[in-house]
Amino acid sequence: MSPLSDTHLPDTPERQTAARRSTWVSVWVNLLLTAAQLVIGVFAHSQALVADAIHSLSDLVSDGIVLFANKHSSKGPDADHPYGHLRFETAATLGIGLLLAIVGLGMLWRSFERLQTPDLIPMVHPAAFYVALLALLSKELLFRYLLRVAHRVRSTMLVANAWHARSDAASSLVVALGIGANLAGLPLADPLAALIVGLMIIRMGWKFAWQAFNDLVDRAVDDDTEQAIRDRILSTPGVRGIHDLRTRKMGDMVWVEVDIEMDGRLTIIEGHAIAVAARERVMADLPVLDVMTHFDPV
Repeated sequence: MSPLSDTHLPDTPERQTAARRSTWVSVWVNLLLTAAQLVIGVFAHSQALVADAIHSLSDLVSDGIVLFANKHSSKGPDADHPYGHLRFETAATLGIGLLLAIVGLGMLWRSFERLQTPDLIPMVHPAAFYVALLALLSKELLFRYLLRVAHRVRSTMLVANAWHARSDAASSLVVALGIGANLAGLPLADPLAALIVGLMIIRMGWKFAWQAFNDLVDRAVDDDTEQAIRDRILSTPGVRGIHDLRTRKMGDMVWVEVDIEMDGRLTIIEGHAIAVAARERVMADLPVLDVMTHFDPV
């Protein structure tokens, strides 16, 4: 049986507006922090602060990816994309993850180079410590803001961007500790802090890239969501059973295909009405984009 009615689309206007507004907030915060960290980091001879500036710069790139995906994922189905453009968000999440991993590897390389010549590591100027604290506070507040918006509009892309900001806050904490230790007489602390930041960024990047990759190759939904879909279909009056329930992620939504078992003596009109009711039950309160059904007489 083909789709029972026009393809259901999520409430995209609110999601697109929230994503655009929150991302622009992130852009301005990261732009100001990158400038401050880079200038003060070079002036204060702090490799850790410069590394954190590069991390903030990567945020600007990821924000650009989010804005691009936000614009294109809102488009409806067309001849080339009959299922819509929701996977632009998933592709953006994959891009953010790969970007994080590349930035982290670059930081590791620079840290190892510096640690090989400890005698050449300079003392850090105290201004770097205060900038690191400012970055820590700003990024933690940005993380909380972005995550709140992401949960409100149910966007995995915004969740990824929010946790990118949290990784920044964690890295800024490490940077602040490293700079503080350097000022206390431990010169190796600054490049070691940069190394730890690199490892943290690589781990976060791998996590997002791997999850997004699985979604792009049609990973099924989690067991709880699949069970919720199954329960709603089976509770529909007239449904005697189901089999071959298949799900796949489409951005933050789910595409469902299922064979519904009904009384073989029903008319086509009666069977169609039952299938419509089952579809409506599933889509009423679950993030389901559409339900494709097949009528099996029993």
